[in-house]
Amino acid sequence: MTPAVILLASHRTAGARVAEETALALCAPGGTIRHLEVVPDFWKGMRGDDWLNNAITQQRFGEYVESELQRELAEHAEALGREARGQGLSYENIPALGKPAECLLAAAAGQTCDLVVVGSPRPKGTPGYRSRLKLDIVVRELRVPLLVVPHPGR
Repeated sequence: MTPAVILLASHRTAGARVAEETALALCAPGGTIRHLEVVPDFWKGMRGDDWLNNAITQQRFGEYVESELQRELAEHAEALGREARGQGLSYENIPALGKPAECLLAAAAGQTCDLVVVGSPRPKGTPGYRSRLKLDIVVRELRVPLLVVPHPGR
């Protein structure tokens, strides 16, 4: 079976990049990549109030963080969309804010897809924040096939 519509959860890490490459390679000619980008909910309301000492500075910092996240999401979506369209695929970006597993399940329930593709957790010792997609929840709840692509560092 060659999937015509793939829901891809990706966020620019090395493991997510391998998942992107896999999804692009597996998608049927003329198919669709639905790209879910989740901003983990710990970013919501980020104000730096533990080190910024007045309200206006905290607000400006929060606005800066939000604009940087939006810029990074847009850049990533543009690059992946260009790559997908270059292979003759349709591309849809689905930005979300929340817990990664819940956002993935909601996107899969709200969209028609043949396959969900995600990267595996980073190996211990790999730098970066671990927002952790709780795979046990996804495996239990998901109603379409799931492909977990191994991290390139394994």
